[in-house]
Amino acid sequence: MANTFNYLPCEETGYFSRLVTDYLKNSPEISNFYTYRPTEEGLNQAIADRPNYPVDREVLTRVLAKQYQQLLMHEKVAENLTLLKLDNTFTVCTAHQPNLMTGYLYFVYKILHAVKLAAELKAKHPDKNFVPVYYMGSEDNDLEELGVFRFRGNKYRWDGNGQTGAVGRMVTDGLDKIIKDIFQLFGPQGKNCEQLKKVITSSYIQHDTIGAATQYLVNELFGHYGLIVLDPDEADFKRIFIPEMKAELLLQESYPIIAGQISDLEKHYKIQAHPRAINLFYLDNQVRERIEKNGDKWIVLNTAKEWNEAELLAELNEHPERFSPNVMLRGLFQEKILPDVAFIGGGAEVAYWMQLKKLFTHYNGFLPVIYLRQSIMFMDAAAVKLTEQLDLKNIDLFKPTTKLEEEYVVAHTTNQLEVNEERKQLETILTAIKLKAIAIDATLAGSLEASLHRIQKQVLNLEKKMLRAEKKKMDVQLARIGKLKNMLFPGGGLQERIDNFLELYLDHGPEIFDTILEGTNAMECKFLIIKPQ
Repeated sequence: MANTFNYLPCEETGYFSRLVTDYLKNSPEISNFYTYRPTEEGLNQAIADRPNYPVDREVLTRVLAKQYQQLLMHEKVAENLTLLKLDNTFTVCTAHQPNLMTGYLYFVYKILHAVKLAAELKAKHPDKNFVPVYYMGSEDNDLEELGVFRFRGNKYRWDGNGQTGAVGRMVTDGLDKIIKDIFQLFGPQGKNCEQLKKVITSSYIQHDTIGAATQYLVNELFGHYGLIVLDPDEADFKRIFIPEMKAELLLQESYPIIAGQISDLEKHYKIQAHPRAINLFYLDNQVRERIEKNGDKWIVLNTAKEWNEAELLAELNEHPERFSPNVMLRGLFQEKILPDVAFIGGGAEVAYWMQLKKLFTHYNGFLPVIYLRQSIMFMDAAAVKLTEQLDLKNIDLFKPTTKLEEEYVVAHTTNQLEVNEERKQLETILTAIKLKAIAIDATLAGSLEASLHRIQKQVLNLEKKMLRAEKKKMDVQLARIGKLKNMLFPGGGLQERIDNFLELYLDHGPEIFDTILEGTNAMECKFLIIKPQ
């Protein structure tokens, strides 16, 4: 099906923080908190600078080759794994935790944004190579968030069968019931339905862990685009990061650095995340707990684990995979193992990357171009029809329902609902009376002001009653507005933060990803609305 693509400035939608919109507008308040602008010029400079920050490509390609032994090696993936060995190959990265069934639509959007940006960079720089990478946050332990998804209006939750620790390491026991339940809602039967059932079953039933299942699923859905799926939960990757982790454990260097930048940033913006004294977790069987220093000991909270300095360094050098960066250090770790020139993330990710520039400077790390991921609204034929019937513009759709209703009534009524001119005349008369009264007795001024205020309030209430009365005459049209808003903003929020990719896939097949890819505006951060022609 052919589609039309419409774009709106993100700041006009009202769904993005001031920090994000200021970043997109290049406001001076935010300019000291990043290195490169999210523009073609900024990307060109990042590409020119990136070779000054080399990564260990031998380790990178060797670990990825090992991870792909259990996955279908798409032709473009094989090509990109080979290209990663070359110094003129760079990566365009996005990151997300291994949410069950991918969680929300924006999981798909950010991956396809990375694919599109890598392709566009290759077209502009044919002498270089650009590989899209999905960096899986497999070490996240927030099962309350990662074990939830919605499908066909139902909310599904996996409790992990009592497992704790890194979600990526959790075994997939108990998922068969959830999968059986959602399969009962699949339909209509046909190629899309059977294909999706096969992919879901192969991902979660035939793989032992959530991390392995997510790697398989993402590779099946996006591997033909050349997307590399990387699980950072590897000893060889962590070994590269030992110097930074050692400094963190012994010196707690990151806290004052990040805290200083936060102090500057919070003069203008709300802070996304705060650092700890030690920004590392200890990661072991069903354990991912914070590390703290207590006197001359280092302890793992909620466990009996503790070390002195010699024991701690022995553990770090022998088992670096047991140490896991938190959100404050994850980006630094990512840039140590990947030759990124750009990172694509949501609004919250953009916000916390703005807290890290001084940390990257301290460790001589490369801070890539930070791109706000593509946001998308899908409109089906019914939504398009309602929009046309109501004579609404794209930007109108983002207004609160009450405001949209009031504007519609005012625009379509044949009656005069505002009494601005009459109010001015009334205020002139009341002011004249007030002046005459004060001339007789100045103490009357207070009571006259109170009377004037009451009259103004009564006039305002009368306007509201007139508007309500007019609304009743247009209840059919206003009901359409409510219906349209519910279609486009489920639960009052953006589709991408509520819905899952399963419904789009069932309705349109894997071709839906081609549609998203086609509409994605990789180098400009704008809100995309996709409509059928």
